[in-house]
Amino acid sequence: MRIDAIRAVPGVSGFFFDDQRAIKDGATQRGFDYDGPPVTEGFDRVREAGESLIVEIELADGTVVTGDCAAVQYSGAGGRDPLFRAEAYRPVVEGVVADALRGRDATLFRENAETLETLDPERSGGDRLHTAVRYGVSQALLNAAARDRGQTPTDVLSAAYDTDPATSPVPVFGQSGDERRTNAEKMLIKGVPVLPHGLFNSIEKVGEDGEGLREYLAWLADRADELGPENYSPRFHVDVYGILGEVFGPPYDRPEVTDYFETLREAAAPYPLQVEGPMDAGGRAAQIEQMADLRDGLRDADVAVDIVADEWCNTFEDVRAFVDAGAADVVQVKTPDLGGIQRSAEAVLYCDGTDTRAYLGGTCNETVTSARACAHVALATDAAQVLAKPGMGFDEGFMVVTNEMRRALSRQQGGRQEVRADD
Repeated sequence: MRIDAIRAVPGVSGFFFDDQRAIKDGATQRGFDYDGPPVTEGFDRVREAGESLIVEIELADGTVVTGDCAAVQYSGAGGRDPLFRAEAYRPVVEGVVADALRGRDATLFRENAETLETLDPERSGGDRLHTAVRYGVSQALLNAAARDRGQTPTDVLSAAYDTDPATSPVPVFGQSGDERRTNAEKMLIKGVPVLPHGLFNSIEKVGEDGEGLREYLAWLADRADELGPENYSPRFHVDVYGILGEVFGPPYDRPEVTDYFETLREAAAPYPLQVEGPMDAGGRAAQIEQMADLRDGLRDADVAVDIVADEWCNTFEDVRAFVDAGAADVVQVKTPDLGGIQRSAEAVLYCDGTDTRAYLGGTCNETVTSARACAHVALATDAAQVLAKPGMGFDEGFMVVTNEMRRALSRQQGGRQEVRADD
């Protein structure tokens, strides 16, 4: 069935846009807002309401499917595309994108999605379409193909990339926001497989010598024993937004650093630990070098803590560079930053056969529509873990992603899906 029309409607997202550089430079939190001037281009204030652009694709039979253009909370930082303004990109979607896709066969998801990567840069408003635009339109294309074929989006992706999809839900990673204790306790009671993110994005939260993070992990391990369901075996995952780099500085393979990571492991024991974004080196090449140094140092010191690439690991090419260099135990595939959702699938699959696992991530600043699409990417590629999103309330995002995977698996298995205790 052909694509007849494409429309775009400005909408809201699940959280906010935050100027990460301003926060790192000392903008102070006052209530829910931040005091201080914005630093990153495009921001009018440090914290701004998140935006989305709803994409509607109408098929020849009048059916309408959707996708949501959305960008990460920390837009414009770490090599990412600039702040996304929905109204500014609405005419791009209804103009150059609609012109390129109108009349195409809706069943050809991969081919249609790849069209977005090669549109005329002058007509699309820059060197290429903004990642948020490619992200949202490709979701709608995926849903169009699934609708026309009478399949789940998991089936469409699996066929497009010749994968063996997961047969049970991919482990969901809960993010706590600043309510890192209350929301972590919610996660423990619900038996969330990977938790709690923690949002350690300042020296104040991590501690001048890193003691705040260590104390938090010890508390978390104690509460896991007290609150978790029977036979609960979670993985701890904390994001430090490069702050440990400010605490220690390079080189990162020296004993002072590896000894500190050993104290984190001891605090988290008996639960495995992975630390995301330990430093921010200011560029991809330097980030890869410093991450590789840390990973080698931890391995040589026999410190069983995994490190996760985030900063400067945005595009498919970035993911490939980190994996090829052996610079991380886990790479976050930050879905809005890769552009088309098919690129996220390709990035996860690139990790197959390597010693790097793929975490299908994203941002709290997405929507229910984009989160549901990503659940299918996780299943089709059998990712190591998938982020609970959108929002920072935890419960809602966990529900959205978990239920979408269970629905898809139930359809594949004729309603006979068995749910593991730790799903």
